[in-house]
Amino acid sequence: MTAHASIDRTRSRGATADRIFNAVTVGAAWLVLIVLLGAAASMAWGGRLAFKTFGLKFITSSEWDAVGGQFGALVPIYGTLVTSAIALIIAVPVSIGIALFLTEIAPRWTRGPIGIAIELLAAIPSIIYGMWGLFVFAPVMASDVEPWVSVHLGQWPVVGPLFTGPPIGIGMLTAGIVLAIMIIPFIAAVARDVFNQVPPPLKESAIALGSTRWEVLNRVSLPYARSAVIGAIILGLGRALGETMAVTFVLGNAHDLSVSLLMPSNSIAAAIANEFTEADTDLYRSSLIALAFLLFLVTVIVLSFAKLLLMRINRAHGRTH
Repeated sequence: MTAHASIDRTRSRGATADRIFNAVTVGAAWLVLIVLLGAAASMAWGGRLAFKTFGLKFITSSEWDAVGGQFGALVPIYGTLVTSAIALIIAVPVSIGIALFLTEIAPRWTRGPIGIAIELLAAIPSIIYGMWGLFVFAPVMASDVEPWVSVHLGQWPVVGPLFTGPPIGIGMLTAGIVLAIMIIPFIAAVARDVFNQVPPPLKESAIALGSTRWEVLNRVSLPYARSAVIGAIILGLGRALGETMAVTFVLGNAHDLSVSLLMPSNSIAAAIANEFTEADTDLYRSSLIALAFLLFLVTVIVLSFAKLLLMRINRAHGRTH
């Protein structure tokens, strides 16, 4: 009887602990959602004056005149999306290449030091990247890279207008490259960990069938880790969309809409960081808060689209989780 009572008490304590753990985890999940919705609501409320004054024109207009009280978010939105796209175009192949090199090609004694170096790059504050970009990288772009790009690529049909303009060193191309350097460590570190989880028997079977190293990487490692790699890319995209200080230094902070990637532009985060302390009217301040709300919406839309793409890829390959 005593043994049965002890077992019942143990089961009761276990059931109580399970209920407490379940309540804590559910509460934590709901807390994240509540905080997210609260932040979005507060930004929407703070930007209500701008939305009420300008309506849809606030999103479609490129005019930003603090003196005249005319504000439009098109240039910051455009700059945010373009610089993030440039960063992804550069960072994704480089990051995956680094991850594959560290997991499949590099000698074992070099994998640890290189992996640590990549993780340390991810820990560097963004303002350091921004100062490096402004004082070191931008002069190189102005003197060596942009003149060559303008002369050789600026003459191409269709894409030529993207690469025309004065070689001033700061602009969307420079900002995109600096962003790429910043997000490469994030994507590479996650992708490396994912590739390390590929079961060795899969790769050994491919080798036994006569596959080359490239075929093993292309047909075994990459397909197996595809979903997780896309998740790492989404993580990098989120970092690029919301980056502030590094972009502020090298983007030019100009409210001018230009097709050329060599011209200065602006981003939502940079505009808020530069001008919030200078907002001397309610409408000016509300417009900056409305920009923050639009950045929230842009981030949610882009990341939701990426998540839907990931779910579609998983379904196509018969995965449900």
